[in-house]
Amino acid sequence: MSISLMVASNDEHFREIVKENLLNIPTAKLVGDYTEVSPNLYIRVLQELERHPEAGLLMDLASDPENGIRVLEKVKQAAPSLYIIASNYHADGEMVIASVRAGANDFLVQPIRRLEFRDAITRFEKAPKAAAPTASRLGKVYTFLGVRGGVGTTTLAVNFAAVLAQRKQNAVLLDLDWAGNDASMQLGAQPQYTLLEVGENLTKMDQQLFEGFVTRDPLGFFVVGPPDSMEHQGYFTEPMFRDFANFLVEKYDSVVIDAGRNPAGELVSAAMQVSSTIFLVMDQEFGSVRNAQRYISFLMRMGFTQDQLKIVVNKYQKKTPSTHAAIDQIKGTLNQEVFYGIPPSPAVLNAINRGRPFVVNREAAGDLDRAFRAFVDKATGGKKPVAQTA
Repeated sequence: MSISLMVASNDEHFREIVKENLLNIPTAKLVGDYTEVSPNLYIRVLQELERHPEAGLLMDLASDPENGIRVLEKVKQAAPSLYIIASNYHADGEMVIASVRAGANDFLVQPIRRLEFRDAITRFEKAPKAAAPTASRLGKVYTFLGVRGGVGTTTLAVNFAAVLAQRKQNAVLLDLDWAGNDASMQLGAQPQYTLLEVGENLTKMDQQLFEGFVTRDPLGFFVVGPPDSMEHQGYFTEPMFRDFANFLVEKYDSVVIDAGRNPAGELVSAAMQVSSTIFLVMDQEFGSVRNAQRYISFLMRMGFTQDQLKIVVNKYQKKTPSTHAAIDQIKGTLNQEVFYGIPPSPAVLNAINRGRPFVVNREAAGDLDRAFRAFVDKATGGKKPVAQTA
């Protein structure tokens, strides 16, 4: 029987030690590598449990035991049947009792010793498993990240949210591209309130307040993004985003994020940490392929897996000029399958100029509309596409 383990630690060395020890257990594999023990950890754990319901969690409390205990308790509340191994340098009675009360099933003293690690994994393996894991009730977070400007990241995010709304999902479109700030423009909206107001009202935020001051698109989804003044970015901080993300995934079916093209930005990084799926948007120009390669390497160093990263080729053409890469070249260079290809169409520019998503006018969008809806089906696990573009 195979053993699936997630590890969460602020310490890269700790995570590397865990990986090395897992290599000595042939039946064990690492399915989640989380670089932060933060209040949002429960979101990523629940997302991983949907893929690996049998997985356990090894949580490092050493960097901040008090905060770690709170995070452990939140994770256990979200996933009561999850087997959790807590770890710290100190195994005094007070720390162990606090860990057990918060929900830990086992405790591992640091520095980790091979025999003690193997024994802990053996206890996890022998522990009773839940007959039917509880499905996550959290909303899905879909993040669109462009590997460079001009590849259509905002357009895909806007139309993705539009299709979800057309399918009666309670959805939110969140624009985190402080420099571009194009989502509202593509929707023909002029928001009165922005992320600044969200940050100012987080302590009293509820669904009624949120929906009362953010913009609602005629299709039904909600839109919130940055203010026009670029210098105000610092007033909506990463901790604010984390609290906001907790609110969104607990209240809405889907959250669609336009992340722009800076994966190293604090807000974008925090957004990706809570994302069910990250769509890397590119085109077939060689510059895009090179950037996609760099982005994938960076994101995998951050702990993301190939299951979470999906390559989307926008303006995809089967017959390409010599200045563009064919799909096989992209696959070979990135060492990853292309998740989907979205065909080019004049309907995109026409829709942007009108300030409405192209999926609103299905007849005008034609083949693009059909291909895009098939992409949404594949991305959300809906009905299987009849034909895939890539």
